[in-house]
Amino acid sequence: MSAAAADRPLALVTGSCRRLGAQIAARLGEAGYALALHASGDGEPEADLLARLEAAGAPWRRFVAELSDAQAVEALVPAVTRHFGRPIALLVNNASCFRADDAAMPSMDALTRHFAVNAAAPFALAAAVAGQAGQDGASVVNILDQRVVQPPADQLAYSVSKQALAEITRTLAFALAPKVRVNGVAPGLTMPTSDYSAQQVERLAGLMPLACLPEPDDIADAVLYLAHARATTGQLLFVDGGANLRRFERDFVNLARNGA
Repeated sequence: MSAAAADRPLALVTGSCRRLGAQIAARLGEAGYALALHASGDGEPEADLLARLEAAGAPWRRFVAELSDAQAVEALVPAVTRHFGRPIALLVNNASCFRADDAAMPSMDALTRHFAVNAAAPFALAAAVAGQAGQDGASVVNILDQRVVQPPADQLAYSVSKQALAEITRTLAFALAPKVRVNGVAPGLTMPTSDYSAQQVERLAGLMPLACLPEPDDIADAVLYLAHARATTGQLLFVDGGANLRRFERDFVNLARNGA
């Protein structure tokens, strides 16, 4: 590792090998961070992410940890700091458990699964980062969801676990101050899956107060802002086209179908 690479602050982004997490990691690499990429299982990072990190000269390594496994969570931060030889300056808790088939009233097993990944693991990782933070401290950014303020009636296990993470964000902001700042970014529908038709996405955008949906770069820029906002902690930044200002009765995937 070159001297310039060793001088880069270190960021750990969970769930960062694909989709939104990859976009966040790429933006951080371009902003001067070294990257600890995390995945819950096998699979290489997206080609676009690797290309952007290479172009930015950002050193990276992939770490595998199943976030529902307490021992794997406990081992993740020590493994990252041991490899890079320095403390983590920025933790982005992006990884989420979301099950589209959890539309009905969730079982105890579903609740436990969602809370483990969406609430307990981010809490434990933030505490671990605080425990190894250097003199300059550290920043934690939790990726939430606009539904934390006006939850729909479906995907309840996911919704309530993200609401718990919102409260964890505020609580840890106080508990870990002044050494660590803890904030959250709450996206709206950002990277629709194949479950959405192009026409449905267009209609959904029209339902937002700003008549648009956020782009991945909007979320990544919000993370980068909070990473360096030295006088800000305990805040939730909604990047959702204004979705949090409206109540939607169903999850977005169930809305605006067939012109409805």
